[in-house]
Amino acid sequence: MEGLSWTRACVLALCIMLFLHPAAAIRFVIDREECFSHNVEYEGDTVHVSFVVIKADTPWHYSEDGVDLVVKDPNGAQVRDSRDKISDKFEFIVQKRGVHRFCFTNKSPYHETIDFDVHVGHYSYFDQHAKDEHFSPLFEQIAKLDEALYNIQFEQHWLEAQTDRQAILNENMSRRAIHKALFESAALIAASVIQVYLLRRLFERKLGTSRV
Repeated sequence: MEGLSWTRACVLALCIMLFLHPAAAIRFVIDREECFSHNVEYEGDTVHVSFVVIKADTPWHYSEDGVDLVVKDPNGAQVRDSRDKISDKFEFIVQKRGVHRFCFTNKSPYHETIDFDVHVGHYSYFDQHAKDEHFSPLFEQIAKLDEALYNIQFEQHWLEAQTDRQAILNENMSRRAIHKALFESAALIAASVIQVYLLRRLFERKLGTSRV
């Protein structure tokens, strides 16, 4: 029994290692165009992609123009695109294995900070390794568990990026409101000073006329 339990533990650990997903998440600053490459080893794999425009390089920029993302396969053919989006999340099935390119285009005159996440899901290991009918259900359940865990992590990363963007927007809006309040206060003080000056001049003129 101990030998069998140890064997199953080893198999379980091996399964977990086999089902680890190749993923990449980066945060970068884009001027006009930026491209990234990601290798996909198997046809039929599912590629998950998400991005969020975190901030612009100026606190006064609130444009909702967004960015373009174009995905191309190893032959240069377009397989997916996302246009004029502040944030997006999608997936596609790989038709040809090899290096895929993910190219962002920024239409804004400002530099933009983008959070980008790409993940390749491959769930066929149990077909290749679990020849025993007793282990096949185990591998299949581990594959489902691994997929569910990654989906949670993928969603969490996307939501964290959205939260970062909203926090920066709130901070910029607060700063803008403070600047507006200071400007209005300065304008009110200036108007009050001008009114006092004009009233004083008018009073002095009336007083001079009365003396004459």
